[in-house]
Amino acid sequence: MRGYFDGLYAGASDPYGTRERWYERRKRALLLASLPRERFRRCYEPGCGSAELTRELAMRCDSVLATDFSAQALRTARARTAGLAQVQLAQHRLPHDWPCGERFDLVVLSEIGYFLPAAAMQEVAQHCAASLDADGVLVACDW
Repeated sequence: MRGYFDGLYAGASDPYGTRERWYERRKRALLLASLPRERFRRCYEPGCGSAELTRELAMRCDSVLATDFSAQALRTARARTAGLAQVQLAQHRLPHDWPCGERFDLVVLSEIGYFLPAAAMQEVAQHCAASLDADGVLVACDW
């Protein structure tokens, strides 16, 4: 699957049209509007893709760890988040590379659920529960 996504991002820096498509812009706006607080300390966003959501999360978070398993997607994400010191990018494959031991008050799972088998999603859910602070917020958004 990694090869598929690397190929997808090699052909276009924004293969899902996250910057232009109405659905993508609206989804981001609704997700951000649903957050119960204006500011967050530390956010984890696996599956960041081209980092359109990451850029907006960075405006509301002191620190964002945004990850993807596609090296090509991360190249795009690096270009899109250049100059945002609060954003850290890393290559992670879920659920294996979950940043165990790190704490977050916001975890955003956007459009990744259908790419993972049910057992892997259950493991991701366990990681979310273990990683969230007591006042933490989990956002799960899928088509």
